[in-house]
Order: sequence, then C-alpha cells, then structure tokens
Amino acid sequence: MTHRQPKLDLSPPVSDEIRKTTCYMCACRCGINVHMKDGKVAYIEGNRDHPVNRGVLCAKGSAGIMQHNSPARLRAPMKRVGPRGSGEFEEITWNEALDIAAGWLGPLRDTAPEKLAFFTGRDQSQSFTSFWAQNFGTPNYAAHGGFCSVNMAAAGIYTMGGAFWEFGQPDWDHTKLFMLFGVAEDHDSNPIKMGIGKIKARGARVIGVNPIRTGYNAVADDWVGITPGTDGLFILAMVHVLLKAGKIDLDYLARYTNAPCFVIENPGGPDHGLLLRDEAGKLLVKDRVSGEVVPFDTPGVRPSLTETYVQNGQTCHTVMYKTVNRYLSEEYAPEAVADRCGIPARRIRAIAAEIARVAFDEAFEIEQEWTDFRGEKHATMRGRPVSFHAMRGISAHANGFQTCRALHLLQIILGTVEVPGGFRFKPPYPKPVEAHPTPHRGVAPGKPLNGPHLGFVRGPEDLALTDDGSPARIDKAFTWENPMSAHGLMHMVISNAHAGDPYRIDTLFMYMANMSWNSSMNTGGVMKMLTDTDENGDYVIPRIIYSDAYSSEMVAYADLILPDTTYLERHDCISLLDRPICEADAAADAIRWPVVEPDRDVRGFQTVLVQLANKLQLPGFTAEDGTPKYRDYADYMVHHERRPGIGPLAGFRGATGTETGRGAPNGDQLDRYIENGGFFAAHVPDEALYFKPWNTAYQDWAVGMGIYDSPQPYLFSLYVEPLRRFQLAAEGHGERQPPDHLRDRISTQLDPLPIWYETDQHGSESFPITALTQRPMAMYHSWGSQNAWLRQIHGQNPLYVPTKLMRAHGLIDGDWARVTSPHGEITVPVMEMAALNDNTVWTWNAIGKRQGAWALDPDAPEARRGFLLNHLIHELLPPKGDGQRWANSDPVTGQAAWFDLKVRIEKVAPPQGLDESRPRMGAQTSPVGKGPENLAWKVGK
Repeated sequence: MTHRQPKLDLSPPVSDEIRKTTCYMCACRCGINVHMKDGKVAYIEGNRDHPVNRGVLCAKGSAGIMQHNSPARLRAPMKRVGPRGSGEFEEITWNEALDIAAGWLGPLRDTAPEKLAFFTGRDQSQSFTSFWAQNFGTPNYAAHGGFCSVNMAAAGIYTMGGAFWEFGQPDWDHTKLFMLFGVAEDHDSNPIKMGIGKIKARGARVIGVNPIRTGYNAVADDWVGITPGTDGLFILAMVHVLLKAGKIDLDYLARYTNAPCFVIENPGGPDHGLLLRDEAGKLLVKDRVSGEVVPFDTPGVRPSLTETYVQNGQTCHTVMYKTVNRYLSEEYAPEAVADRCGIPARRIRAIAAEIARVAFDEAFEIEQEWTDFRGEKHATMRGRPVSFHAMRGISAHANGFQTCRALHLLQIILGTVEVPGGFRFKPPYPKPVEAHPTPHRGVAPGKPLNGPHLGFVRGPEDLALTDDGSPARIDKAFTWENPMSAHGLMHMVISNAHAGDPYRIDTLFMYMANMSWNSSMNTGGVMKMLTDTDENGDYVIPRIIYSDAYSSEMVAYADLILPDTTYLERHDCISLLDRPICEADAAADAIRWPVVEPDRDVRGFQTVLVQLANKLQLPGFTAEDGTPKYRDYADYMVHHERRPGIGPLAGFRGATGTETGRGAPNGDQLDRYIENGGFFAAHVPDEALYFKPWNTAYQDWAVGMGIYDSPQPYLFSLYVEPLRRFQLAAEGHGERQPPDHLRDRISTQLDPLPIWYETDQHGSESFPITALTQRPMAMYHSWGSQNAWLRQIHGQNPLYVPTKLMRAHGLIDGDWARVTSPHGEITVPVMEMAALNDNTVWTWNAIGKRQGAWALDPDAPEARRGFLLNHLIHELLPPKGDGQRWANSDPVTGQAAWFDLKVRIEKVAPPQGLDESRPRMGAQTSPVGKGPENLAWKVGK
C-alpha cells in the first residue's frame, strides 16, 4: 500500500491582526508583536525589526498573556473600610477617588508640601513622576534605585560618565574576552543572551565572577565562585598585577583620563587633595613636549603622566603617580587577598594575565577616521577586545560604590571603555557629572520645588540639608550619612516616617512598590510600622495612597487604591529623558499603547497623575489661563517640552513629523510610532561610533539630537574630586561640617581613589555564612508571581546550600534548616548545590508569597513552601550603643546593603502539621478574592 502523507496545517493562523508594542515583563523592554483574535490577545512573539531583541523573546515575554489576564488584577478604585492591613475595602468611582486624593493632597501643597512622600517602584516613567512631584513642591520623591542599583549608576557616572546596567553594553561584534561580575539573569536578559551566543560562536571566552553558578555563569568558560562582598579586593589585586607587569594603556590614560592631572599637595590646607585648575576652572596637565603646564584640552598637548609641578612652594603630583603608588602596595598583591576572596593567588594572576594578553596582544584597528576634542585627527580606531559587565551582585553591599569604581578603574587602565571590542555607552550616555543637575530641596507652600529632586552632588554645598543642618528629605538622601545618594533611599522611607526622623509626614503615596513584602528589609517590622497607631489611636503614618495593577501584599495596607492597567492596556513612554531602549550604535526610544481596552474600571497611573495635577492645578500642568495643559498621559507624551524642542519622545517631531531629537510637538507622533512598530531609532554616524566622550563627530551628533545643548567632552576620573571635597569637610575645612560621629567614616570611605573595606558587620560575629538572593531568568522582581505559566517554572524555592555546609550540618536534600541572623530567623527546606561558594547560601528572590495575596489559593506552593530572606534583613544595622540609627546601606550612596546578610544554619525537624516554611504572617483578605481553580485562556476556535 502506498504511504499517504496526511495534510497537516503546520502554521495555522493565530490572529486576524498584529499590534506592535513594547514588553513590560522586565527591564529589557523588548519589541513584541501582539497577535489579536476576535479583539483579544491570542499570542505574543518578538518583533524582528526591534533594535533591542531582534525578535528574540524569553519566557517572561511570552507569558505576558497570563499577566494581562491575571485573576489578581484590581478592578476598580477602592477606599479602606476596615483596619489598615485587613484588606477590607469598598469600591468607589474614579470621581470619588480623585476627590479623596485631591482633598488630602491639596491642603498639604498649600501649607507643607514636604509632608507628602511620593515614591515609585519599578515603573519606567521616572522623568514624568519626578516632574509631577517637583510641581507639587515636595522634596520627598525618588524611585526604587536606592534599593536596587544606585551604587552602579553613581560610581559609573562619577568615574566615567556612564555605567553598566542600562547605560552601556559590550561591543558584542568585536569582544574576545567577556567578564561578568555579579550578574543575575532577570535584567537585560535577551540582549545579554544574544550577545553571549554571538561571542561564543566566535570562540570568545566568558569569565563569570559570582558566588552562585547559574544562568550566564553556568555557560561561562570559567566560573570564579568569589566570597560575597570581596569583588573590589579581587579587582584591585588584578590592578596590582597589571601595574606591576606594565600592562596598562598609557596613551589612553594620558589622552582621555585625569591620570595626568595634578593633585595639590598641601597637608592641612583647605585645598589639599584637590585637582589643580586654572582661573577658568580647567584641569591642568604638563605637556611632555613643551614642558608647559596647560589646560587639559589644549590643542596638540601631550599630557605627561609622571611629571611633578611646584606651585607656590607646593609640590603637585599627578593622579597617575598617586594611583601607581597606592595599588603597587603589597596589601593588594594576590597573595595578600586570596584568602578573603576565596580565590587562589595563582588564579588571580592567571586571570589578570589573560585579560592583559587579550587586551594588548590581540589589539586591532578599525579603518575609520575621526577627530578628537583637541582637534587631532586619527586615521583609525584602536580596539582592545576585552569587555566587562556588572550588576547588583557587586552593587548591593555597603562597599558597593567603591567596588563598582574599582571595576571602572580596571577597565580604564586597560583602555577598554568606548573602544572597539570594549565597553560602549548607549545614548544619551556618556554624560559628565557636570551635565547632570544637583539635587534641590527648596520647599515653599503652594509653589513647585526649586529644581529636580535627584542629581549628582559636587561637594558639601549640594547636600539636601535644612538651615539647622538636619535632613531636608524623609529618606535622608544627600546628607552626611549618604551624600551621593543619586537615587534616594526608598528602603528607609517607611522606617524614617514611622520614627518621625527627621520629621513626620502626612501622606505616603506609592506606585508599584511592594513595600510590605519583598521590596522591604525587615518585612515584619514594616508591616507593623504601616499599621502602628499613636497614643490617640491614630495611625503613625496618617494616610497611604497606593497604585498597582494587581492585588499585591502592599494593597492591604493602603487607605486609597488607584488601580493601574496592565501594560497592554495603557500608554507608556520609554524616553531618552528617562530609561531609553538605546543600543550603543543608536539612540532609540519606544512607546506602549493600548492594544486592548481594559475590561475593568482601571486607569493608567500616569494618566491618573495628570488628572490629579489638573484637579490641584499644579503649575507645570496648568496653562496661564488656568486650563489643563494635558488631557492624559498620551497627551503629555506628545505635547510636553522639557525645554524648547525637547520632549519625551525623540522621533517624528516637528509639524510634519520629519525632525529627529529636536523639534516642535507633532500631534500625529504616537500614530507614527505605532506605524513604525512602537519604536524609533536614530543611528550614530560611523565616525562617531566609538570614543564618544572625546569624539567631535559624536558630540556634534548628540547636540543635534538634543542630548546636550553644547558639546561636552570630558576626562574619565580615576580620581573623583567630589569625594575629596567631603573628606576635606570631615577634616574640618569649609562652612558645612559633618556630625562628629561621621567624620572618621567620611574620611576613610569617601576616598577619591577606589578602595576596599570590610562592610559593617557589627553584631554579626556569630553568624559566619553569607546569605544571598538571586532573581531567576523566568521572573522579574515579583511581577510574575501570579502568572499561571511562570509559576510552573518557579512555584516554590528551597535554600541552596553548598556541599561543604551540607556535610558539616548533616543535611540532605529535602531536610529543613533554621536560618538565623542578628535580626530574625526562618525555617525552610534545603537543597544541595555544588556550584556555590563554600560559605554562601542562597535562594530565588520573591517566590514566597503571603497567603491571600495575588489571588493565589491559600495552599499555593508559593504561600506554603516559598519564603523570603527579607525576614532576616533589617533596614538598620544592629545598635552600636551610641544612640544613632545606622542605616544598613552604603555610606556613600545609601544603597541598601541586601547582600551583606550574615546567618548561621542548623538542621531542624520538619515543621509540625502543614509542610510550611516559617515564619507565617497570616492570611490577607484580598479585594479580588481567589482566582479560579483552573485558569484557561483560549481565543478563537
């Protein structure tokens, strides 16, 4: 009998329309094609034309359908009717909700704007929310960076004008050695996966430095299982080896960094340690040809790295001189640091030697002419094919700022930043510190704040202090406790507000910040702070307004709920003013737009802020005749101008939509974005692709795009002078003086050259093990917690314990352990993991949920066997006996030191009764109830 092949339709149509927008399932912001069938979302795939992901989509992105259809979605505005924390609400209309909010906020604005604390979580519209807060007039605004990434951002911008994270990327087309430090898999995952695949296909080598070997580290050619918190020591040991071997790029250092700039040596004087400048404020260098001391940007100058200069009897040494003298010290030798890092000295030397070999022996040139900021023409672009990438793993320590700076020092002495094969900035970066605002604190009833809330201080004069020297902000950002806190300290807001330190607030207004659960240290304590009452029975934090799309743990603690949409139901702006989607070769931005209309009485939070601004008649939102400037967020995206011709979106500007970067608002702009796939990209000219901080062609292109108003060439800062200005204050110089109990810390830890120091482990002496969290690739923060597809990948989490500790404590897989810190204890199941630092335990972050939240079944695995390490961490360090509230944060930036957690473990019997982790916080009442037993989603036939 002849075989007959059945006719199979291998590609049945899944949709009758495709709508292109931007994913919101993590920080990648990939382009997606949303397939629609009968007016509903049927399928989500990657957009092959999009500059970020080129069609690649991860599990999170594909699972956006289940995010959009989640049973946990809030359905209408609500006001609390039961005790705070009970979850008892009644639904109200939007008119009533806005009236309540305006009724609370209006009197504050007229009398004491600082009594509003407005803090947003992981939203992607911070240029807008900060604009709203500035026009309200409160100094108390920030987003989540203070507990996430500020060490990385601040260290990078102060050192080289940009950073890892979303500010830059490796040159994937030319890199031959790629080294990752502390990189988990949830951020920027598609571009990194694509990049690693590209370089490994070429035979390039990948080195992963991380206490935990998962994800990217699992596919690395070499894994370095470092002791947590010692990355800076390891990096500076490699700097020591490279300096000793002479494997540094002297030409790069002389041309493009402040290595040849002079440091004033005047011990005891008010200028000791500052950089030498001329009358115009320009840094001075010595020309090795003429022998003259001239401004750094003098045409034709050949700066000397080693000369000294005597001025008014003072001998000035170069930054390079001080750098070499510090790091050639034997205290940085591999043999001196090996035990603390958990890396043998010979391996440190081998890694440094391999980096040097690739950087110098495999250097190459691209035939491309370019002109530098001194007017010198170059026939080629020299490449050094070594690149680095780092994230929260090295950032979330109390020494994270200086550790990040140490890594930038390593990059710079190798000459691997903004060169072919190295690390490249993404527009709108690079930007010198001077191109950023300083933080503002000027509060006046009924008026806007006198400038942006956040910024980069240049010295003590920029601190956010009141006239009596007390903190002007509720989070104590930009104070002597954490002077360079460029993202604020969101993790300290509730604790400080509860303590009335530095003052009491009236209203806490938060968006997408799950502060009663996985986004807070001291989770149980924060719940108590949110519900605590005073001697009169009134809540210590009088009012809480909260906006979220889902019934998270935080919802129960609000007095007024403003329900947000899902990301497929609203407008969003991924802007060059904020967190754009740029790649190193192009400036790019994107939008989201309502590919479907909500089937609930919900509104996009940004539109709600516009409507509130209109009710309150905030100045930036109100025309001279008293009418609203903007109807909603979409109207704001199109018509708002931050300065003439510069708006939230760079594409399709001008009356005809043909102008890029600069141009008048275009009423059809959003339609043009939608027609273009939801994004816009403007490519960097070929002669401007590298050496951006010093490349005349790039600077001119950036001015045309509106990134700068004038060219901003600058030098990388091995030596960060603003840090020295704070040291001088601690030494007694200047009008603004730190409190006595902080002088030693500022003098020691705000060093202008990168240092490493032990983090403050006061009270942790009997807790010898480091405990970490890490986010899985299939989850982003807690956003996937109620996602029916993603829950099948990570429905519960064990504590992963290294083989050595498993044997020492008599543990096997499935046993239970009590994990104790100076702050608290948890009881959790354990699992052995061999690819783990010998003295580190870890678990996945934010898998554990509170019963009743997220519309999950009370017996859901996340609520029974899922757990958080947050119960073990406190926002304050253990008391030192001096009466001070010492924050568990980096002393420079205030970043939350999540990863300094120290614990001990012991085997215990399984919990009695239910097979549940401890502690249990009790079930919440959810305003959306429990989801269906079976969640099915079928579109069409």
